[in-house]
Parts: sequence; C-alpha cells; structure tokens
Amino acid sequence: MKRVFTLLIFLVFTLVQAQEKHTVYFDLDIDEPNSSSVISFDAWLQQNKDAIVFKVYGYADKVGSVPYNRDLSLRRANAIVSRLKQNNIDFAEGFEIKGFGEEFEQDSEQAKNRRVEVYYELPETVEEVVEPLDTELAKKVDRSKVGDKLKLPNLYFYNNSDIVVPKSKPVLRELLVIMQKRPKLKIEIQGHICCQPTDEGRISFFRAKAVYEYLLYNGIDASRLKYRGFSSNNPVYPLPEKNEDERNANRRVEIEIIEN
Repeated sequence: MKRVFTLLIFLVFTLVQAQEKHTVYFDLDIDEPNSSSVISFDAWLQQNKDAIVFKVYGYADKVGSVPYNRDLSLRRANAIVSRLKQNNIDFAEGFEIKGFGEEFEQDSEQAKNRRVEVYYELPETVEEVVEPLDTELAKKVDRSKVGDKLKLPNLYFYNNSDIVVPKSKPVLRELLVIMQKRPKLKIEIQGHICCQPTDEGRISFFRAKAVYEYLLYNGIDASRLKYRGFSSNNPVYPLPEKNEDERNANRRVEIEIIEN
C-alpha cells in the first residue's frame, strides 16, 4: 500500500494566569439549561474554542431534600460537561466536576441558585510545524491486514472517565489524519479497562465511544466506524496486575482493522 506522509501540526500552549468563569442557569427541578442560557452558552462555545476547562460546579436551590438536590446539581454539571465534550473543549489535567446541591451560601433570588459554573482559562497559541513524517501508527496501519488489532499509543483518560487528557489530543488527531488519507480503511474501536473484573460505569464502552465521536465529528463517515467496550475481559496481563506497567497495558484503546 502506498505510504502516506502527513504533516502534523502541534500547538504549544502558554496559559494565561487569570482563570475565568461562565455561568449557566437552569429552571426549577430541571437538569438541562434553560433556553436563554443555551443561547448564551452556545455563543460562549463558539467564541472560546481554545478554552481549557478546570472545573465544573453544579448548584441547586433549597426546594426538595438535601440528597435530591445534591444529585440534581451533579446531573446539571454532567449535562454541561457533555456539551463541552460535544464541542471538543479541552479539559485540564486534574479536572474536577462536583455537585454542591443546596449546601452553599444561597442567593435571595432563587433562580440564581439553580446554576452551573464553568471555570476555564484561555491559552495563547503558537503553531510549531513539524517536518512531514510517516508516523509509527500509520506504518502499522499500512502493514496491517483484516483482523489485526493496534493499540492507540499514549491515549490517556482522566481516572474513571471518558474525557481524554489534553496531552493525548495529538493521538486522536493522528488517527483522524490516518482515516482521512486512507478512505478504504474501516475500523472497530475497542475500549479496555484494568484493575477490576467488572466495569460498572461501562467506562471501556464510553472511552471507545469518545474516540468514535471525535472521528465522526471531524468528518469520518459512520459506515467506516464501529465501537464497543470489553471491560477487563481481554487483558494483556492477568488480573490483578503486578505493577503500574501492567495496569497501563491493560487500560487501553485499540483499533481492529475491519477493511483496509
């Protein structure tokens, strides 16, 4: 198969020191933002595509029980995180999501208590162009045959999460370029976890889905993509792992070649 040389562009980030905040408001007992906040949030997303989010905090008013409001505030926070992810917003290392319920200093205007706060920084970006190269993953894809499985190298997620850490974004971009330059290539994205026999949060499934959605969002046709999670059913090393190297080997996302 013809070897394809790709031009990889990496962004070097210098973070602005001041942390900023965007607030999204919700109606009574609702875990999706109200219509006026959706308009405001969509505008923020368009204007801040390079934002790096450090934390998302959810809040509720005092209507309802304390446990209910704590759950409601966390659901609100998760709804905003989902919108951030759908728009390819980066999350900082150590990203925190939390629901405070009604356990904070309440404003006298109840509508202001039903909110989610997004804390973020805007980076200054400088483009550094790297000479054209044939990446190791691209070489492996070119040498592969149907049924082969290839690990996506250096693809890391936050603990117990399907959010890719910022330093792993180049891996996704590399896979995207590979798919763009090889229009006949079809793959199945396969997620795996380490350390535990069950995957109660279906983390392996959602990590595979996150890679699928990234490719889909960036123009790769769904007919070329499949995804599924294997929990810890197909470990590289038997459980329990003996050390961190073995845990890292088991905690992975692979692509299986469906057509090449």
